Amino acid sequence: MNRRTLLTPPALRWRARRALPAPVLAVAGLLLLGVTGCSAPASERPLVVVTTNILGDVVENVVGDQAEVMVLMRPNADPHSFEISAQEAARILDADLLVSNGLGLEEGLQQHMDAAESAGVPVFTAGDVIDVLEYGSGDAAGASDPHFWTDPDRMHDVVAALSDAVNEFVPGVDTAQVDANAEAYAAELTALAGDMTEAFAAIPAGNRNLVTNHHVFGYLADRFDFTLIGTVIPGGTTLAAPSASDLRDLTEAIETAGVPTVFAESSQPDRLVQVLANEAGIDVAVVELFTESLTETGEGADTYLTMMRANTERIATGLSP
Repeated sequence: MNRRTLLTPPALRWRARRALPAPVLAVAGLLLLGVTGCSAPASERPLVVVTTNILGDVVENVVGDQAEVMVLMRPNADPHSFEISAQEAARILDADLLVSNGLGLEEGLQQHMDAAESAGVPVFTAGDVIDVLEYGSGDAAGASDPHFWTDPDRMHDVVAALSDAVNEFVPGVDTAQVDANAEAYAAELTALAGDMTEAFAAIPAGNRNLVTNHHVFGYLADRFDFTLIGTVIPGGTTLAAPSASDLRDLTEAIETAGVPTVFAESSQPDRLVQVLANEAGIDVAVVELFTESLTETGEGADTYLTMMRANTERIATGLSP
């Protein structure tokens, strides 16, 4: 699949700012009084709030230092279950732009995102500007897959639309600089896609089979011609759990395909994957990947580009003869 160029404007769910209803103002005021105390005044720069740290890294590259970028998800967190503080929830209502994945990923933040949208905060939803895939099997079959970042071409589409949203809704930014930042980062994504294609080309066709903790590599498989043999957790969220029959079926699939490596995610313990490997009774390695969260600085995946290159090397090594 070749890189696509986004020709349409970004799909944004937003409403013009308006006065907040009295109950919302009262709750926000109490929250701020209770958690901020005598803290220093907020930055005078415009505010962009981002839900996940993977998108946060991308937004920071596009926005640069022209706005404050507040990323809600901490390093090494699980996007399906992380929580935010009352102060962070209150600040979302003051954002000039809220950037989210959408597609059901941020399960614990939905009420806060809905409140921001109702309050008139412009919302950029990355899932609205990409070619969305659906889960093909398991409990989530037919639902939208939110893990689009495993395909750098789709992230390229996000960057193209994001720069337009920043220029439209974030006050005072230098639009030419935002466009230049986006163009430079898009070039990095193009180079990444080329490097991934080259690395994966060394994997024999019979070895291009993926087994992971849960469904997270559908977009990578679609872009780079892999087959998803199965997952330990049969759904689109880490909050689900496998049954004995799930593990038995996956063990049989691994044996049939001759999978040499099972990949565990850095955001989840690899205990279940290790149990699966042991139950399969075959010589299968368990390799950790960075999939749903960036890490702290120096831990191997502190940027999106670093994360993708680390995963590419581990997948190519794990599936090569």
